[in-house]
Parts: sequence; structure tokens; C-alpha cells
Amino acid sequence: MNRTFLFLLGSSRDDGNTELLARKAAEELPAGASQRWIRLTDHPLPDFEDLRHADRTRAADTNASLLFEATLAATDLVIASPLYWYSLSAATKRYLDYWSGWLREPGEFRTTMADRALWGVTAHAHQEEEVAAPLIGTLQLTAAFMRMRFGGVLLGNGSRPGDVLGDERAMARAKTFFAREPVPARFPYESGAGGGTADTTGTDLTAGTDLTAGTPA
Repeated sequence: MNRTFLFLLGSSRDDGNTELLARKAAEELPAGASQRWIRLTDHPLPDFEDLRHADRTRAADTNASLLFEATLAATDLVIASPLYWYSLSAATKRYLDYWSGWLREPGEFRTTMADRALWGVTAHAHQEEEVAAPLIGTLQLTAAFMRMRFGGVLLGNGSRPGDVLGDERAMARAKTFFAREPVPARFPYESGAGGGTADTTGTDLTAGTDLTAGTPA
């Protein structure tokens, strides 16, 4: 089966550092892989409303339907969100909130997404990469709940537009990021997982690990 990468851009500005880093990594996608790019701000979603115990159904929304179908069509889902207040951007979080509704749509969303791959790309202004741990944890735990595989998060440093292109370490990582084999995501309390916020190998991100490569720093 040919791989299909869906890049979801969650920044509040176009051509920001996270997008630039994601596009650098996409230059090295596996042979034969296709790619699709969607800017979440071009398809805004209403605030998610939890209707699990309500006696009414959710109104149809064109943007939600587009994102739902695009998500189901991807073998590899790449969340490209800048680090906003040490977590995902609002547009990205709202998109993930909609997964809660999609879990209750006909067609078994969770079953369909199981064993597919979730990746992350983010740029941040700190020199210390540990500050991205909440964002990494959100994506890793989301993948664990969905029984997806997790490829990790590609980190880059940058604040002003284009800064990340000067981050030599991030540019080097981008060349091999998608060559990695995603591993089954697990919750920290599951067998083989670490006791803290786990990276792709289940080691503790609070104990001096490389947040992007899954090996000791």
C-alpha cells in the first residue's frame, strides 16, 4: 500500500517556521509516497460541542467533513503546530477535539485509524527543547488512545519568520525524520512504557533524552 501523508498546518500565520520545517522534512518522504497539505485556518471549525448525552445531533459542517475525509484517507498524519504556550495551537487542538465526535460517527473512526502513523513538527523560541514536552505528550498519548503508531516530533528553533532555516540541527534532523519507522504508541502505564511522559521508545523525556530521536541525548 502506497503511503499518503496528510500535513495539517496549525499555525496562525502562513509560511511560519513550523511550516518551513515541515516542508523541509517532506522533501525526503519515502519513494512513492503522496502528500496533501491543509492549512487549518483555511478551514475553520466551530468550537467543538460535546453531544454524547444530548438528544440532538451535530449540525453538518463542510470544513469538518473535509477534514474528516482527509484524515481517513491518510496513512500518515503529520500535525505541524507551532509551540503556543507550551502546547498545540488553538486551531490544532480544535481539530483534535473533533476526533471525539468522529469516534461516534458510523464507520468506526478509531478502528480505521489504528496502526496508522501520527507524526509531529513544531518550532519554538526556546533554546531548551524540554519545553516542548507537553506538546509531544499530547500527540503521543493521542496516538496511544487511538492505537496508532507514533513517529515522534521534529523540533526546530525559531521566532522570526525563516529563523528555523538557520537551525542546523533541525535541518539535519529533517533530512531523515520520515525515514524512521513509527512504533506502536503506548500509555506510560502500559507494559514496556516509561513512568513519565514517554517518547517513541517509552523512555522518560524528563531524564535527559533527545525529544526527537528517541535516544539518549
